[in-house]
Amino acid sequence: MNDKTIQIYTDGGSRGNPGPAGIGVVFCDRSGKMIHEYKKAIGRATNNEAEYSAILEALKILSKSSWFVENDSADRSVDCFLDSQLVVEQLNGRYKIKQPHIADFVNSIKAEIIKLDLKISFTHIPREKNKEADRLVNEALDEQKENNA
Repeated sequence: MNDKTIQIYTDGGSRGNPGPAGIGVVFCDRSGKMIHEYKKAIGRATNNEAEYSAILEALKILSKSSWFVENDSADRSVDCFLDSQLVVEQLNGRYKIKQPHIADFVNSIKAEIIKLDLKISFTHIPREKNKEADRLVNEALDEQKENNA
Protein backbone atom coordinates (compact mmCIF):
# COMPACT_ATOMS: atom_id res chain seq x y z
CA MET A 1 0.00 0.00 0.00
CA ASN A 2 1.33 3.44 -0.86
CA ASP A 3 0.53 6.87 0.56
CA LYS A 4 -2.18 7.51 -2.04
CA THR A 5 -4.07 4.26 -1.51
CA ILE A 6 -7.70 4.49 -0.55
CA GLN A 7 -9.22 1.83 1.68
CA ILE A 8 -12.82 0.75 1.24
CA TYR A 9 -14.68 -1.35 3.80
CA THR A 10 -17.91 -2.81 2.48
CA ASP A 11 -20.67 -4.93 3.92
CA GLY A 12 -24.03 -6.13 2.80
CA GLY A 13 -26.69 -8.06 4.59
CA SER A 14 -30.25 -9.21 4.49
CA ARG A 15 -32.74 -10.05 7.15
CA GLY A 16 -34.17 -13.32 5.93
CA ASN A 17 -31.78 -14.36 3.13
CA PRO A 18 -33.46 -13.42 0.93
CA GLY A 19 -35.18 -10.58 2.66
CA PRO A 20 -34.93 -6.85 3.18
CA ALA A 21 -31.32 -5.98 2.39
CA GLY A 22 -28.92 -3.12 2.90
CA ILE A 23 -25.37 -2.06 2.17
CA GLY A 24 -22.72 -0.10 4.03
CA VAL A 25 -19.53 1.43 2.66
CA VAL A 26 -16.73 3.21 4.52
CA PHE A 27 -13.96 5.04 2.63
CA CYS A 28 -10.69 5.71 4.48
CA ASP A 29 -7.34 7.19 3.59
CA ARG A 30 -4.17 5.18 4.13
CA SER A 31 -3.93 6.26 7.77
CA GLY A 32 -7.38 4.81 8.42
CA LYS A 33 -9.08 8.19 8.71
CA MET A 34 -12.65 7.96 7.45
CA ILE A 35 -13.25 10.26 4.49
CA HIS A 36 -16.78 9.16 3.50
CA GLU A 37 -19.50 6.71 4.49
CA TYR A 38 -22.58 5.51 2.66
CA LYS A 39 -25.58 3.36 3.50
CA LYS A 40 -28.61 2.29 1.52
CA ALA A 41 -31.51 -0.12 1.72
CA ILE A 42 -31.55 -2.07 -1.55
CA GLY A 43 -34.86 -3.93 -1.35
CA ARG A 44 -35.11 -7.71 -1.28
CA ALA A 45 -31.84 -9.63 -1.79
CA THR A 46 -29.69 -12.43 -0.44
CA ASN A 47 -26.66 -11.78 1.75
CA ASN A 48 -24.32 -12.48 -1.18
CA GLU A 49 -26.25 -10.18 -3.51
CA ALA A 50 -26.03 -7.44 -0.87
CA GLU A 51 -22.27 -7.99 -0.43
CA TYR A 52 -21.71 -7.63 -4.18
CA SER A 53 -24.05 -4.63 -4.35
CA ALA A 54 -21.98 -2.89 -1.68
CA ILE A 55 -18.76 -3.30 -3.66
CA LEU A 56 -20.38 -2.17 -6.89
CA GLU A 57 -21.89 0.88 -5.20
CA ALA A 58 -18.52 1.73 -3.61
CA LEU A 59 -16.87 1.72 -7.03
CA LYS A 60 -19.64 3.88 -8.49
CA ILE A 61 -19.22 6.37 -5.65
CA LEU A 62 -15.48 6.36 -6.23
CA SER A 63 -16.01 7.10 -9.93
CA LYS A 64 -17.88 10.28 -8.95
CA SER A 65 -15.25 11.26 -6.37
CA SER A 66 -12.38 13.66 -6.86
CA TRP A 67 -10.23 11.90 -4.23
CA PHE A 68 -7.61 10.62 -6.67
CA VAL A 69 -7.35 14.00 -8.41
CA GLU A 70 -7.12 15.94 -5.15
CA ASN A 71 -4.46 13.55 -3.85
CA ASP A 72 -2.46 13.47 -7.10
CA SER A 73 -2.61 9.70 -7.28
CA ALA A 74 -1.38 8.46 -10.63
CA ASP A 75 -1.48 4.78 -9.68
CA ARG A 76 -5.09 4.85 -8.43
CA SER A 77 -4.68 2.10 -5.86
CA VAL A 78 -7.62 0.77 -3.83
CA ASP A 79 -7.70 -1.85 -1.09
CA CYS A 80 -11.15 -3.33 -0.46
CA PHE A 81 -11.88 -5.11 2.80
CA LEU A 82 -14.88 -7.43 3.25
CA ASP A 83 -15.95 -9.89 5.91
CA SER A 84 -17.38 -12.29 3.31
CA GLN A 85 -14.71 -14.83 2.48
CA LEU A 86 -16.85 -16.30 -0.31
CA VAL A 87 -17.16 -12.95 -2.11
CA VAL A 88 -13.44 -12.18 -1.70
CA GLU A 89 -12.44 -15.58 -3.06
CA GLN A 90 -14.85 -15.29 -6.00
CA LEU A 91 -13.61 -11.80 -6.87
CA ASN A 92 -10.00 -12.99 -6.66
CA GLY A 93 -10.82 -15.90 -8.99
CA ARG A 94 -10.06 -18.65 -6.47
CA TYR A 95 -13.67 -19.87 -6.09
CA LYS A 96 -15.98 -20.72 -8.97
CA ILE A 97 -19.11 -18.71 -9.56
CA LYS A 98 -21.99 -21.05 -10.24
CA GLN A 99 -24.94 -18.67 -10.34
CA PRO A 100 -25.36 -16.52 -13.48
CA HIS A 101 -26.67 -13.49 -11.57
CA ILE A 102 -23.58 -13.54 -9.31
CA ALA A 103 -21.39 -13.72 -12.44
CA ASP A 104 -23.25 -10.60 -13.63
CA PHE A 105 -22.27 -8.80 -10.41
CA VAL A 106 -18.63 -9.84 -10.86
CA ASN A 107 -18.62 -8.71 -14.49
CA SER A 108 -20.12 -5.34 -13.49
CA ILE A 109 -17.49 -4.90 -10.78
CA LYS A 110 -14.70 -5.76 -13.22
CA ALA A 111 -16.12 -3.29 -15.74
CA GLU A 112 -16.10 -0.52 -13.10
CA ILE A 113 -12.50 -1.37 -12.18
CA ILE A 114 -11.45 -1.11 -15.84
CA LYS A 115 -13.39 2.14 -16.30
CA LEU A 116 -11.73 3.64 -13.21
CA ASP A 117 -8.30 2.30 -14.24
CA LEU A 118 -7.71 0.94 -10.73
CA LYS A 119 -5.15 -1.25 -9.08
CA ILE A 120 -7.46 -3.04 -6.68
CA SER A 121 -7.19 -5.74 -4.06
CA PHE A 122 -9.90 -7.62 -2.23
CA THR A 123 -9.04 -8.86 1.25
CA HIS A 124 -11.07 -10.90 3.72
CA ILE A 125 -11.15 -9.48 7.24
CA PRO A 126 -12.86 -10.71 10.41
CA ARG A 127 -16.30 -9.27 11.12
CA GLU A 128 -14.86 -7.42 14.15
CA LYS A 129 -12.68 -5.34 11.82
CA ASN A 130 -15.65 -4.37 9.65
CA LYS A 131 -17.87 -2.92 12.37
CA GLU A 132 -18.44 0.47 10.76
CA ALA A 133 -19.68 -0.94 7.44
CA ASP A 134 -21.83 -3.46 9.36
CA ARG A 135 -23.29 -0.63 11.45
CA LEU A 136 -24.27 1.21 8.27
CA VAL A 137 -26.01 -1.89 6.88
CA ASN A 138 -28.07 -2.23 10.05
CA GLU A 139 -28.90 1.49 10.10
CA ALA A 140 -30.13 1.30 6.50
CA LEU A 141 -32.28 -1.74 7.32
CA ASP A 142 -33.66 -0.16 10.51
CA GLU A 143 -34.53 3.05 8.64
CA GLN A 144 -36.24 1.05 5.90
CA LYS A 145 -38.26 -0.85 8.49
CA GLU A 146 -39.31 2.40 10.22
CA ASN A 147 -40.34 3.96 6.91
CA ASN A 148 -42.47 0.91 6.05
CA ALA A 149 -44.13 0.75 9.48
